[in-house]
Amino acid sequence: MANLPQSLSMNAPFGGGGGGPTTSNPNAAAAAAAAAAAAGGAGANKDRKMASAEHLVLDLSNPELRENALLELSKHKELFQDLAPFVWNSFGTIAALIQKRELFQDLAPLLWNSFGTIAALLQEIVSIYPVLSPPNLTPAQSNRVCNALALLQCVASHPDTRMLFLNAHIPLYLYPFLNTTSKSRPFEYLRLTSLGVIGALVKARTSILADIFFFLFSPFEMVDDTEVISFLLSTEIIPLCLRTMEMGSELSKTVATFIVQKILLDDVGLDYICTTAERFFAVGRVLGNMVAALAEQPSSRLLKHIIRCYLRLSDNARACDALRSCLPDMLRDATFSSCLREDPTTRRWLQQLLHNVRVPGLQAGAGFDHIL
Repeated sequence: MANLPQSLSMNAPFGGGGGGPTTSNPNAAAAAAAAAAAAGGAGANKDRKMASAEHLVLDLSNPELRENALLELSKHKELFQDLAPFVWNSFGTIAALIQKRELFQDLAPLLWNSFGTIAALLQEIVSIYPVLSPPNLTPAQSNRVCNALALLQCVASHPDTRMLFLNAHIPLYLYPFLNTTSKSRPFEYLRLTSLGVIGALVKARTSILADIFFFLFSPFEMVDDTEVISFLLSTEIIPLCLRTMEMGSELSKTVATFIVQKILLDDVGLDYICTTAERFFAVGRVLGNMVAALAEQPSSRLLKHIIRCYLRLSDNARACDALRSCLPDMLRDATFSSCLREDPTTRRWLQQLLHNVRVPGLQAGAGFDHIL
């Protein structure tokens, strides 16, 4: 038998009954040669791409070249699997990795521990504060800042950097974005990405989130860190979320409602919302308005989080008593039957909610009426 390349000889036992291509099987030999040539070509192409990546990474240290380098790297994220050595040895280059954060599991620690990187990301964020009011944010400015925000999302969701991120009070840098009211696309994109950072923080996963859509479709719940919830409550995140739930796009509303849901799922968050009638009815009013809007334009994804918020509120005795009179009728009748037909989990939540509010109430005055 002719001498074969070592790689082909090793693969022979997995290729069928024969011992590999021989001179008696010219078609197989030709196929093997073609495969070897293709592999060699792929390797050379990877080398060229890697050389290009090295050049782009170096360009990131130059403010005049950084934007283009970041764009080019994000276009070809799947081609650059070996950027870590270059990132580690290059000042200010981790920002280029926004689009490959799913592939590089140690990105968040590197972002946090690399000299000057977090400061550079915060510089990108504060640089657009002057154009928030009056609203003069351009699409290019929005895209650039959202790149920085997406990297902060990696840090917020990683178990090794999450509390460091929180203790540095970095979420506060995002609050001015959540306080905007312009419905233009650049502002909407900015709010959505900022909410994604907060959403990653409350998600408390043990691996890096690919993007904000993961937690929108996640079918399970996880116990959130009370320290995170306490920080967000102390910095008035609830009013900012309620603002977005009232005026944002469907996707922004969904992320903001998800954040409120995760806060409510923590006992500290539930107690905070239900401590005063003002807080409870502020949340209840916004949820009710969203339900009414969904009757006209249904969204099963958004409805799921709204129902979960109501169900969690019903775990509090006084809130449950209040819900008996203020829960929207559209959740009690068949308005959303078709919307929930393919979602058994949310249907069960709704059934449990309706069961909870039907339970005989507490003694008169035990709800919120006596403190209104």
